[in-house]
Amino acid sequence: MEPSSSPTTAGWAEHAAEALAGAGYRRGGARQAIVELLGRQACALSAAEIEDALSGSERAVARASVYRVLDELESLRLVQRIEVGQGISRYEALHPGGHHHHHHLVCDACGEVIPFADDELERTIHRVADRVAFDVAEHEIVLHGACGACRS
Repeated sequence: MEPSSSPTTAGWAEHAAEALAGAGYRRGGARQAIVELLGRQACALSAAEIEDALSGSERAVARASVYRVLDELESLRLVQRIEVGQGISRYEALHPGGHHHHHHLVCDACGEVIPFADDELERTIHRVADRVAFDVAEHEIVLHGACGACRS
């Protein structure tokens, strides 16, 4: 398995802004700051990480606003919530057409989240779906264990 290194494009932020406007949401400072931040990420962030990333900027956003905006983005299927265990959720941009699709390795010792893509895993998911006559709309794979640093 190779770690995914596809950079997230600014196109997602534009797509998200259009979808939010189409759903009647105003282009508020907190919403725009969160969308822009998520648009620059290659992998998922927790609400606390989003709040921390924005706290040093001119667009500091309170945690309640972070959760509110994440709920809005999730309801419009613009972000995916990833449950990484220990009551922690992370959020990442859902690109139209599934571009930048990847899965996650989670270190249970230090909490590091490592994105990865694996074509054989994707083929296996499709083979299983075909075998049981099931249309997979979406899927999320989170593997738990120990990262290289914690394994030692």
